[in-house]
Amino acid sequence: MFYLITAALAIGLAFALKWCRDHQQAVRRLCQAINEQQPLLSDDEPGAKMPGDWDRLRSATNELITEVAQLQQARSGQLAQLEATLGSLQEAVLLVDAENRILLANQALQSIFPRAKDILHQRLEIVLHSVAFLNFVEAVRAGPAQPQQELEFVEGSDSIWLEATGTLVTPLNGARGTWVLFVLHDITKQKKLEGIRRDFVSNVSHELRTPLSIIKGYIETLVDGHRDMPLEDRDRFLQTIQRHTERLNSLLEDLLALSRLESINPGLRCESTALADLLTSLIDDIRGRTVASEHVISFAIDPAIGLMLVDPLKITQICENLLDNALKYTPRGSRIEVSARLRSGETEVCVRDNGPGIPATDLPHIFERFYRVDKGRSREKGGTGLGLSIVKHIVQLHGGRVWVESELGKGTAFFFTLPQRASQEKERKPEEQKSER
Repeated sequence: MFYLITAALAIGLAFALKWCRDHQQAVRRLCQAINEQQPLLSDDEPGAKMPGDWDRLRSATNELITEVAQLQQARSGQLAQLEATLGSLQEAVLLVDAENRILLANQALQSIFPRAKDILHQRLEIVLHSVAFLNFVEAVRAGPAQPQQELEFVEGSDSIWLEATGTLVTPLNGARGTWVLFVLHDITKQKKLEGIRRDFVSNVSHELRTPLSIIKGYIETLVDGHRDMPLEDRDRFLQTIQRHTERLNSLLEDLLALSRLESINPGLRCESTALADLLTSLIDDIRGRTVASEHVISFAIDPAIGLMLVDPLKITQICENLLDNALKYTPRGSRIEVSARLRSGETEVCVRDNGPGIPATDLPHIFERFYRVDKGRSREKGGTGLGLSIVKHIVQLHGGRVWVESELGKGTAFFFTLPQRASQEKERKPEEQKSER
């Protein structure tokens, strides 16, 4: 009897151990299924045919796993659709979560901030170093904020100006907190143009004020005392007024010329032009001037340069400006060389002198409006400070480049290039031209 009872207990214990082992294995597989988010435990797997509530638990878990997978797929699809929609925008778009982690950043943002690579899921503070922008983020989260705000981002020695707009959005996955969507418009170029405009207005006002003040003062003196004024003083006053009136007129003409060059229709009239004849005629005229009588002017041109499609009046204006500067700012007896050659498919013209040269610190600014290396000396020589700026615009309108090379005590060389667009008339035979007459 005792053996029967012992055997029964052993059999029962064996079944109990097997039951526990099956349940333990089933629980492990269930946990693995949840972690992998993949419905497992099919009917042919261990633990699949366990009695009781296990089948309902398995079915409920599989349904939850499937539902979670569908929600995550829908969320990924929404984010992908949102990213695809915003990726084509020119404005930078930035989406951050409640913890300031970046969820979305389109290509325009990376164009504005080239260093911002692989920024998804990084904190905003690490990517964009701007206290003003972080304060704007908190202001948007806190409630009604400015609809738009101009912000400065310092990148090394440069500044990037953005016009930021922020709004709260509901999280796509139902998470707590709120997401913030920012649209950033790059206004750096506008800011630079505003600065240029302010400087231009200030410089024009200063340049106009000087001759006008002198003219006004001399005229007031003439009006009040012309009857008792000696004749030689009156002549000197009138000559001064005439000189500053001519300077004022020259300044206004240069301003109008610069305005026309910067307009939508700059008025270029390109025609077939022999550059050698144009430069030869110009240099002969320059040599006939009194100011050039004590300078040595030489000219050399590559004979391979033939007819070119350029505006001859504008090219003449370029060369006159460069030669006038060379004559004004070099001492008597200086040598001025004008040359033209073919180089890399372009015609390169150079005006070189052996004068005092230009300091290296001034070279980057030499083509800016109203920039003068020696302000007092330039005004005495009658310069307006616009000549080289006009030269730069004309060259660029022809599709060329302009630059300067100089060293103190060793002279200065101005270069400009013109595309080698030869006129079709160069290739035509005389018989063809004669038949069209």
